Amino acid sequence: MKLLSIIEGITPLRPVAGNPEVKDICFDSRRVGLGSCFVAQVGTRVDGHEYIPTAVQQGAVAVVCQRMPEEVYEGVAFVLVENSDYALGLMADNWYGHPSRRLKLVGITGTNGKTTTVTLLHRLFRARGNHAGLLSTIVNKIDDEEVPATHTTPDALELNALLSRMVEAGCEYAFMEVSSHSVVQNRIAGLTFAGGIFSNLTHDHLDFHKTMANYIAAKKMFFDHLPAEAFALVNVDDRNGRVMVQNTKAKVCTYSLQRMADFRSKVLEETFGGTLLEMDGHEVYVRLVGRFNAYNLTAIYGAAVLLGVERAEALRLLSMLEAAEGRFQYVTVNGITAIVDYAHTPDALQNVLSTINDIRTQGQQLLTVVGCGGDRDKTKRPEMAKIACTMSDKLVLTSDNPRTEDPERILDDMEAGLTLEEKSRTVRITDRRQAIKTAVMMAHEGDIILVAGKGHEKYQDINGVKHHFDDKEELQKLKIEN
Repeated sequence: MKLLSIIEGITPLRPVAGNPEVKDICFDSRRVGLGSCFVAQVGTRVDGHEYIPTAVQQGAVAVVCQRMPEEVYEGVAFVLVENSDYALGLMADNWYGHPSRRLKLVGITGTNGKTTTVTLLHRLFRARGNHAGLLSTIVNKIDDEEVPATHTTPDALELNALLSRMVEAGCEYAFMEVSSHSVVQNRIAGLTFAGGIFSNLTHDHLDFHKTMANYIAAKKMFFDHLPAEAFALVNVDDRNGRVMVQNTKAKVCTYSLQRMADFRSKVLEETFGGTLLEMDGHEVYVRLVGRFNAYNLTAIYGAAVLLGVERAEALRLLSMLEAAEGRFQYVTVNGITAIVDYAHTPDALQNVLSTINDIRTQGQQLLTVVGCGGDRDKTKRPEMAKIACTMSDKLVLTSDNPRTEDPERILDDMEAGLTLEEKSRTVRITDRRQAIKTAVMMAHEGDIILVAGKGHEKYQDINGVKHHFDDKEELQKLKIEN
C-alpha cells in the first residue's frame, strides 16, 4: 500500500516528501525490514525516536514521528505528526480496510464488569445464531475460535488485524473491553463504534492515572469520541454515569437497579445457583449471582435491544447464559462451598462479599483468601484487607501476582489497614497454594470460602516469570486429596 493511502485522515505537521510502497507497519524497530513504515512512539520506558536510525538501517522506507531526527535520511519519507500513538491507530484502520466500519462494534468501559459483560454479549449473540467476535481480558474469539489475549485491549495493529479476521469470517458484531489505558494510549484511535457501555467507576489503576480525576477523564474520553449514530448506555446508579455522556454525540440510554431508567431490573431472590430478576416488567431466572451481575445482565439486555434484538428474545437468551470463567464460580470441597472470583479492586471485593453475606445462612462461616498484585496501585492494599476482614469471619492474606515486588512487603501494606482485633482473625500465608489449603482445613462442612483476586488467571507472576497456577484447580486438587 502507498504511504499516502496509509496516512489518510492524518494531517502531517510538514509536507511529506515521497510516497513509497509500504510492505508493513512496525512500532518495534526489531521487526522492521525492507519496505517497512516505522512508527516512533514515546513509551513510558522507551522512546521509539531513539531507534529511528536502526529502523532506517534495517530498510524502513518511511518513518512516522513526533519530532524530526537530527539526521534526515535520503530516500526515506518522514511523516511528522502531533501524536504518533493516535497516528498509528488511524494507520492501522486504513491498512486493514476499516474493519470496524464493516461490523457493529460495541465497547464497554468501567472498573468492574467489563469481562463478564462482553463475554455474555458474545454468547448471547452466538446463541441467537449470529456470527460475532470477542475481545476480552480472558480470550479473544472469532465466532467460537479462540485467539489468546495478551492485554485487556491489544495494540492498534493487533486490534485491527483481529477485527479484519472477524469481518473475513462473516462476523456481524464484535464486543470488546475498552481499558482506560487503551483510551489514553490511543490504541482504539480510528475505530468506529456502534455503541459504548459504562459499567461503574471505583478505585483502581491509580499507579498509571495518578488521580481519580485523570481516571474518570480517561473513561469519559471513550464516550466523547462515539459517533452520532452510536448508542451510549450508562449505569445511572453510579454517580459517574451521567458524567461519561456529558459531551457525547451518541444516543444516550440508561440502565439501573435503583432509579428510573430506559432499562431497569430488580433482584427478587438469590441463591448460590442463580438469581430471580424482574426485568422490563417480566420475571427471568438467570444462572449468575449477585447485584453486580444484575447490573451486568441489565447492561447486556439493554445493549441487545439497542442492537435490534426483540425484548422477549433477549430475556429468553439471558436465562441461558452462564458466568464468565473466574467470575463467581464455585466448587464444593468436602461440603464446603468454595467460590473463585477475579475481584481485585476494593469495590469488586465488597460486591462479592456482600452477595455471599446476603445468601449465606446463620451458622455458615465465611473465610476469605485474598492478596494484592505487585507493581500496581499500593493505596488500595490496606483498603482491600479492611473490607475482606470486616465482611468475613476469618481472613487469609496471601500472595497474588507479586511480579517484581517482595510479597512480604505487599502483605505488610495490606496488614496496615487492620486493627489489632482484626489481625487476631487474620492468618498470613505468603504461599498461595498453602493459603488455599489452610482455608479449607480451617473451614467446617457448610462453610463458605472466597478465593479472590485471580479468577480466570492460570498463572502466578513472580519476578517476571509466569508459573502455572489456577485457584479453581487448586481447590479441586484438595477435593481429590480429601
